[in-house]
Amino acid sequence: MDLRAVLMGLTFTLIWSSAFTSARIIVADATPLFALSMRYLVSGIIGISIAAALGQSFRLSRSQWRATIIFGFLQNAVYLGLFFVAMQTIEASLAAIIASTMPLMVALAAWAFMGDKLSPLGILGLITGFAGVIFIMAAHLSGGIDLIGVGICFIGVLALTIATLTVRGASAGGNLLMVVGLQMLVGFVALALATLLFETPQVTMSWPLIAAFTYTCLVPGLLATWIWFLLVGRIGATRAATFHFLNPFFGVAIAALLLGEKLGLRDVIGVAVIAAGILAVQISRQRST
Repeated sequence: MDLRAVLMGLTFTLIWSSAFTSARIIVADATPLFALSMRYLVSGIIGISIAAALGQSFRLSRSQWRATIIFGFLQNAVYLGLFFVAMQTIEASLAAIIASTMPLMVALAAWAFMGDKLSPLGILGLITGFAGVIFIMAAHLSGGIDLIGVGICFIGVLALTIATLTVRGASAGGNLLMVVGLQMLVGFVALALATLLFETPQVTMSWPLIAAFTYTCLVPGLLATWIWFLLVGRIGATRAATFHFLNPFFGVAIAALLLGEKLGLRDVIGVAVIAAGILAVQISRQRST
């Protein structure tokens, strides 16, 4: 892995982790489903416009259309929609920690249901990672966390896990930015319907809301996705996924820095344990490919 790949991986992870803090700022001044649907509308239009300017086509392969619909619904609408709802009552750092279990859940489900091999190192990583999550949750339970919000987040991670396992290798065939833009529009349609059914849109305009919304649309929404595909093209999906072990560190640190969320010793230890588990799982999967 060369220096450019390392810098790309670190940049992607930092941006991905920061999205939980910006989401927490957004839902403080806007209803979550409406805000997220507008984010996908803006990001989708921008993404498709850039893709068209680069000569990318709307004519996708069958696997790409399948990926567009599945990821657009499960990842953009269900996963992030549930997280936006949950972050009305739980901290951004806790949401980031829960979201970081996705690589663990993918590895566990692929091993249990799809016949993927998992070495002793991978099994140890799974045990370690989930033990770290339980360790942190036990600490927060005494502080009165919203268990419904936590449960909603885990359902969201499960949706993303299903999407990841269902659509393997669907990025082949080019037109990647077009696929990303269309996925966002699928998310917009699904969330717009959810907004009509479950929410009365409300927005209190403020500079933090405007800044967080703009940042979320352009940086985690478009820039991070573009960097991810470049990284996967450079070193492969399995090796690129190794950078996920940094997500708990960055997610907690950014929330503490920008939102003033408390960071105790138990949180630091738990995050380190989770990160070690994720790293072990990813190294195990890398060796098996």
